[in-house]
Amino acid sequence: MNQKMSRPIILYENMRTVVYVPFYLAIVRGDWEAVGIDVSVQTSPSTPETAQGLIDGRADVSWGGPMRVMLHHDDDRDCPLICFAQIVARDPSIILGREPNDCFRFDDLVGKRVGVVAEVPTPWMTLQDDVGRAGVARNTIQWFRDQSMAENAAALASGELDAVQIFEPYADGLVQAGHGHIWHRAATRGDSCWTSFYTTRKFTEEHPDTCQALVLGIERALAILHNTSAEEIAVQVSDYFPDLADADLARMIDGYRASGLWARTTELPVTAFARLKAAMISGGLISYDAPYDRLVTDMRG
Repeated sequence: MNQKMSRPIILYENMRTVVYVPFYLAIVRGDWEAVGIDVSVQTSPSTPETAQGLIDGRADVSWGGPMRVMLHHDDDRDCPLICFAQIVARDPSIILGREPNDCFRFDDLVGKRVGVVAEVPTPWMTLQDDVGRAGVARNTIQWFRDQSMAENAAALASGELDAVQIFEPYADGLVQAGHGHIWHRAATRGDSCWTSFYTTRKFTEEHPDTCQALVLGIERALAILHNTSAEEIAVQVSDYFPDLADADLARMIDGYRASGLWARTTELPVTAFARLKAAMISGGLISYDAPYDRLVTDMRG
């Protein structure tokens, strides 16, 4: 069945972050309108509500981590949620320390006080998995897992922590203030299925043209993102980050882009899906080895 939407698509924004610049760029450029769909972007009341709102029909589609879809399928094998299109391909987490370290290895964290991202679970899942794969015993590191990124940034600056796992804009803020040095960008791990669209399987079956148009619109934005100066991109999306100077935002965009954070193609590879799922399982967040075909569909035109 292929039904045209009689109203704007309600698209949930999961949270406001520099990581999601491609979506903001698509909005301000009118990329979805250009491919013939009317999109109403609404901020989700909470990250757990995002997935539940799709299931209950309060929203049509969301962008966010496939982790949420894995989590819901872990709780309910008949969960209707399904992902399509990889947009943020890699892990945006950045490890900073108080002293320079240009040759970082994960065993450099041994004996250190390390603050990790607490706002969402995926960064910790992937970090603990990276540490384990590097052959480092996780219990040799003093983890701080209950503080916000803002609190961890302040703690690094004051010397209460030795290293932090953090996103932008906090990483750049620490570097510019001289309170931190970038040790490691988790994006070097490669594609790990960080952000996609997700919705219910029923929605993809009843509105395939709508889903394909969402993908086509974000592909237009990604193409611009990869072929336009960071300064120009920053100016275009600046209204979404009123507390950041354009020059600072441009520097963050440039760093993330250089690390391969944002996809060049919206194909969501099996390898990226499996890499994320392995981290979730190794961290004990899920136990279900969910099949790729059950959780991912291809809605590219």
